[in-house]
Amino acid sequence: MSEFIKKNIYLIILFTITLSIGFLTFLTFIDKGFIELNDQNLQYLLILNIILLISLFLFIFTEIQKAIKNDVDKDGLKSNKKYITYFALFTLIPSVLISIFSLFLFSFALEKYFDKKVTTVVNNSYELARSYVNEIRNKIQSDIVLIAFDTNKSKKFLNDNVKEYKRFLSTQKLIRDVDEIHIIDVNKKLLFTTLSNNQFFVPPVDKALNLVLDDDRPLKIINAPENISAAIMRLQNFNDRFLYVVKYLDKEISNYLNESQEAINFYYTVEEKSTGIKISFAIIYIIVVSVLLFVSISIAIRFSSRFFRSINNLIYASTSIGEGNFDAKVPEVKTDKDLEILNKNFNLMIDRLKSQQEKLIINERHEAWSSIARKLAHEIRNPLTPIQLTIDRLNEKYSNLLQEKESENFKENLKIINNQIKQIGKLANEFSDFARMPKPTLRENNIVILLKENIKLLKELDSSIKIDLSSNADKIILNSDREQISRVFLNLIKNSIESIQQKAENGSNFNKKITIELTESDDHINLVIADNGVGFEKLNENIKDILNPYFTTKKNGTGLGLSIVNKIINDHNGKIEFIPKDSGATIKINFIK
Repeated sequence: MSEFIKKNIYLIILFTITLSIGFLTFLTFIDKGFIELNDQNLQYLLILNIILLISLFLFIFTEIQKAIKNDVDKDGLKSNKKYITYFALFTLIPSVLISIFSLFLFSFALEKYFDKKVTTVVNNSYELARSYVNEIRNKIQSDIVLIAFDTNKSKKFLNDNVKEYKRFLSTQKLIRDVDEIHIIDVNKKLLFTTLSNNQFFVPPVDKALNLVLDDDRPLKIINAPENISAAIMRLQNFNDRFLYVVKYLDKEISNYLNESQEAINFYYTVEEKSTGIKISFAIIYIIVVSVLLFVSISIAIRFSSRFFRSINNLIYASTSIGEGNFDAKVPEVKTDKDLEILNKNFNLMIDRLKSQQEKLIINERHEAWSSIARKLAHEIRNPLTPIQLTIDRLNEKYSNLLQEKESENFKENLKIINNQIKQIGKLANEFSDFARMPKPTLRENNIVILLKENIKLLKELDSSIKIDLSSNADKIILNSDREQISRVFLNLIKNSIESIQQKAENGSNFNKKITIELTESDDHINLVIADNGVGFEKLNENIKDILNPYFTTKKNGTGLGLSIVNKIINDHNGKIEFIPKDSGATIKINFIK
């Protein structure tokens, strides 16, 4: 998930901005946003929405095109593209249908919202609350007239007696159902009141008092936010005295009136901007659906590329194998566990097929060369015997007839011929040995001991060469033919010794050394022989040719030694590898136990 977010961070930012602007447009249409509701602001917001929506579409199109190019076209199978197309369509079609249905449902709901009956209820609800409040406020105007009339009539009775005033005003408060009655002077000084504590008295505003200075009519004072309705009136029978009456409105009724006013304003604002609200809702829905569609297509591409990449790799690898290329491998990619196991097993199968092919080729090659070797040995040996007999006869017949000097030259020439015959006979014997390579007789052998025996024997050839053997165990058992494995070790170490000697003959002064490392791990035995001789010289590019019979780089070599070694290793379920290096050579042998 975090990888997906990092990969699409710019798209997420663009989506968030576009969606936020869409919601802001919607809130502005219903006059609930921080932007003032007017035609110019709405026009700017709609243009901005269109620009961001087009940018979002272009970005999504570019990202999907890029993903298809990197993850779909690269894999190449038609089935890959087909499944992605199906996945996208299965997401697109329901999304479009749901979008159309939702927009239709929203439009229907909005129209029902402005139904005539709903409008009537909204208007009547507000009018009812307003009528109730107006009734209470108008009532206090009539109440103050009655209270003023009783007060004027009781002037002589009251006689500025505080107790009488207190009793009189309290009675009027109870009869007229008001909350506060005050008598003040022209300076708003409180003279008499129904309040138990004069500190709670809140005088009327100056403007209200000024309006009734020379007017005997009552003045209604409205202060709805504080839930107060009041009235003030000049007392005609008193000099510069005024009657100030206060009635507290029910808080719930007052709040209800304010809320009803806000609701009706909102209602008609929405009704007026219903088309714009539908457009902004459609924009928001398109934005959300577009991003959801992009996410679904991205998931489809990701899923199909993970799945089909493995399938494609298997197809390509199997095609290469069908063409005879056993070096083809299925790349190890991160995918489903089952497919990873399939890829791994397929590569193991390729390795086994390649190994079996190499063994088959080696056996076929060895059989072919063995047949040639048998024929060569037979054809070479046939003339050797009569040639040898003829030389013996010549020696017996003419050696005594010649003079001493001529007799010595004659015998010397016969000796050269005899040496060449022996060399040819030796070559015929090697051909014969190569042709008669027996099948290995397998027994458990400690190859650590076999290596030490061969090293001890070969050290006698050149004591100046240091041979180091290291092993991770004193006993490493290999089911093998003792004689044939010993022949492998002897031949390879001897080749290293001869390579170092050849380098020394060229006048090089160096530390002559052969290192042999033997390790056992799991079901494998690894042997590494490294020397600092002449190495493989110019065979770096065609190093495998060294295993071919009769291919040699030695002056008097037959080219059969490494071919026999390769055959023996192959018969023992092993593999040999020659690695060139700057100074010397490295040979690696791997046996599977």
